[in-house]
Amino acid sequence: MSFAFAVSVLLVLAVVFVNGWTDAPNAIGTAVATRAIRPRPAIYLAVVCNFLGVFLMTAINAQVAETISQMVSFGQAGNQALIGLTAAMVAIVVWATAAWFFGIPTSESHALIAGLTGAALAMGGLEAVNMAQWSKVLVGLVLSTVLGLGGGYSIALVIQRLFSNANRQRAEVFFQKGQLGSAALMAFLHGAQDGQKFMGVFMLALFLNGMAQRNAAGSFDIPLWVMLLCSLMMGLGTLLGGQKIIKTVGMDMVKLQKYQGFASDLAAGISLLAASLFGLPVSTTHVKTTAIMGVGAARRAKSVDWSVVSEMVWAWVLTFPGCGLIGYLMAKLFMRLF
Repeated sequence: MSFAFAVSVLLVLAVVFVNGWTDAPNAIGTAVATRAIRPRPAIYLAVVCNFLGVFLMTAINAQVAETISQMVSFGQAGNQALIGLTAAMVAIVVWATAAWFFGIPTSESHALIAGLTGAALAMGGLEAVNMAQWSKVLVGLVLSTVLGLGGGYSIALVIQRLFSNANRQRAEVFFQKGQLGSAALMAFLHGAQDGQKFMGVFMLALFLNGMAQRNAAGSFDIPLWVMLLCSLMMGLGTLLGGQKIIKTVGMDMVKLQKYQGFASDLAAGISLLAASLFGLPVSTTHVKTTAIMGVGAARRAKSVDWSVVSEMVWAWVLTFPGCGLIGYLMAKLFMRLF
């Protein structure tokens, strides 16, 4: 086993850990914010459902993992290709850690795509980027925004009208229980989306070291041990961190009531499921936060703290060029050093 391979695998696992640390809390943030569930049980719920999402969705439909693993090319197996992958992982860890430090729920999914693309460009130019697969990112970006924002707005309006004359106390109990289910659904679909992305990168690392082969369709058959390892690292990250992100997503942007938390989870869950089934790599953070914006706007536009929204939008806008540039520079630096 080469040194470059060992480093690249450790960094892939570090990125999975950081995803659980910074991204997975989005799934449970609203349920914690509305006090539908306490933080510690919510984290345990996220850990279990993330694993189930990784395992079951991969067994049913692994198109997201295939998209990520085929998005860029670092060349044939060997140290040079592994250097490119290592540079991409360093870029993602740096970007995600900075975002966590400032409590901004930036997207590890977008950082992953940007870091891989930047490093691939440094290694082989535009020919190293598979635009047919990369175009799915743009489709997913538009789809997740429309479905998240529109779904959150529409579902919240429907609930407001259906429960306008309902007993308030009974409605609170109903939506508290509903949020437990919707939070579990969000955590499951986070595993289905983000777990597959990072398993795709992990399989790419194995392939570049000659330890995995593509099948006749050009994709990878993901073994059970890879699913378990990625799920474990994501769950560990969720257990050890996430309070800042929960606060930003669930508390700072919109002061949510229980029905609003339920509506945002449901809208985001529908969006993530659609994207997963069509093999579109979308951001869990992006989907969830746009759904919360839609829910808040359904009540009144002023209920949304647009300054917090502005910070998030800037983080999303800057992720692709920022993380991509770091990946590019790291790849150039590592090629000179190693």
